Amino acid sequence: MKKPQILAPVGNWSMLTAALNAGADEVYFGVDSLNMRVGTKQNFLLSDLPEIVSKCKTKGVKTNLTMNIVMFDEDLKTAYITIDEAKKAGVDNIIAMDFAVILYAFKQGLEVHASVQAGITNFESAKFYAQYCDRIVLARECNLEQQKDIIKLINLHKIHGPKGKILEVEVFVHGALCVSISGKCGMSLLANNQSASRGRCTQPCRHKYEVIDVETGQKFEVDNQYVMSSGDLATIGFFDELLATGVDVLKIEGRGKNPEYVDMTVRTYKEAVESVLSSSYTLEKIKNWQANLEKVYNRKLTQGYYLGKDVKEWSGAGGSLATEKKLYVGDITRIFPKINVFEVKAVSTQFKIGDELLIIGDESGVFRIPVKSMRNENGQDILESPKGEFVSIETQEDRLKVKDKVYVILKR
Repeated sequence: MKKPQILAPVGNWSMLTAALNAGADEVYFGVDSLNMRVGTKQNFLLSDLPEIVSKCKTKGVKTNLTMNIVMFDEDLKTAYITIDEAKKAGVDNIIAMDFAVILYAFKQGLEVHASVQAGITNFESAKFYAQYCDRIVLARECNLEQQKDIIKLINLHKIHGPKGKILEVEVFVHGALCVSISGKCGMSLLANNQSASRGRCTQPCRHKYEVIDVETGQKFEVDNQYVMSSGDLATIGFFDELLATGVDVLKIEGRGKNPEYVDMTVRTYKEAVESVLSSSYTLEKIKNWQANLEKVYNRKLTQGYYLGKDVKEWSGAGGSLATEKKLYVGDITRIFPKINVFEVKAVSTQFKIGDELLIIGDESGVFRIPVKSMRNENGQDILESPKGEFVSIETQEDRLKVKDKVYVILKR
């Protein structure tokens, strides 16, 4: 069984650092407006590309630039400039579904990956895209057997991409699902004139709806009012079966989420890969991984379409069902490395001995620190942080930076 790569979502600098620290093999991101997450404001600038590539190359991590929206004629000049700048910066791959983008990137000698938006669900389509793409992302509608058959045929017929290697297959293993076909939806466009296929989905499907007979005014009861809002995909419960299909890359959805989500999902799935490969994938581990994944953003975890069963897990909520939440405390104001102490001013939320703090920073990434002891401004040991005053906390963590954000983690 081959060892697949973990592909992590990054939407800002702290998410990028979190992905690198957690051990991602590749990252994917968007710049400016030509990608599917422009509406979330979780994007980098075109001018950020050299620094992103530099940080990733230092860690031996590949970079994937997403340019997977529907393109109009007026977009193509910007798209071509973006591809040119990506090539100059040393970006490894372009993720696209529009053929104008695919062909231009291909002609520029960049490796191209066919996006999930291309809706690839069979071998013949995979073979077609292999003329221009070195990797395909299978549509979310494929179950495990269909995925296995496509990968088997690719290898049997030795289907190569332009770079001369066997066509790689990438699949989503975790994150948001959509009731439409691989994210192609017109509901947001119809409701709010904001196109999901242009990266501006307003997610009207995540709202509550009532069914009303317009002739009589009678309302029909629906057990789950979130009738179009599926739970989020999590493959951790059948991960051994998924890896047995021979997939090359495991993609985590979530460029619009947060650093702790990236950190937790990457670490969890990386550990699961090692467990499957070492034949130590157990029910006990699955339970622990599931519990960890439920701590961060999710709308209820579901198996998706992989097992060929109905997706019965509707979210039942408009937002996250994470078992933990974070409350902002304040920023780190000073660090004393010689005595392993940092200082924070509790401007928003207080915390106490026994709590766990979450630290997030562009350079630091994301990590947790247990509060075992703390002192006030007079050097006295205290049990709870006085609001609006400086508090000193001891830690062995050496990645801290001044201005890192400090949160206290609470159970929901």
